[in-house]
Amino acid sequence: MGDKVVPGRTVADADGEVVVFLVGMRINKLWAVRSWLPVLRAMPRMVRELVGEPGAGLLGYRMLNGGPRVFTLVQYWESREKLYAYASDPDMRHRPAWAAFNRRARSGEGAVGIWHETYVVPAGAYSTIYSSMPLGGLGAAYGIAAPGRRGALSAPVGGV
Repeated sequence: MGDKVVPGRTVADADGEVVVFLVGMRINKLWAVRSWLPVLRAMPRMVRELVGEPGAGLLGYRMLNGGPRVFTLVQYWESREKLYAYASDPDMRHRPAWAAFNRRARSGEGAVGIWHETYVVPAGAYSTIYSSMPLGGLGAAYGIAAPGRRGALSAPVGGV
């Protein structure tokens, strides 16, 4: 997300279905660095991979910090199918990272927790409004427009 404020009121220029993916981790045992550090390192590597592969389907993302032990990543995707294709592709970073996490989790005794949620929001079932804000959320993922009209104010893929 950039720091440049977009003046006035805008809305996300999304049209149709929106796919929101939330994924996070919680460090349950601070001293178990070997259990949680690989998970913490894997998240930004996967995001860099996705940003470098525009056809993979990631439209934008934002990292949220929920305290010193909790991390959440909000992602916006072109489709649920592209999200699932990335997650299951053995040639991309997620699948091997998931397998490694599962191996470590067996012996880690709950040292690190992970979670994810996928929301497929039908057209017309979401709304946005931004007033004198930098690009963020759906507006950064899909671009922005003036309220009441669709525009071509595009935003780059990346942090939102």
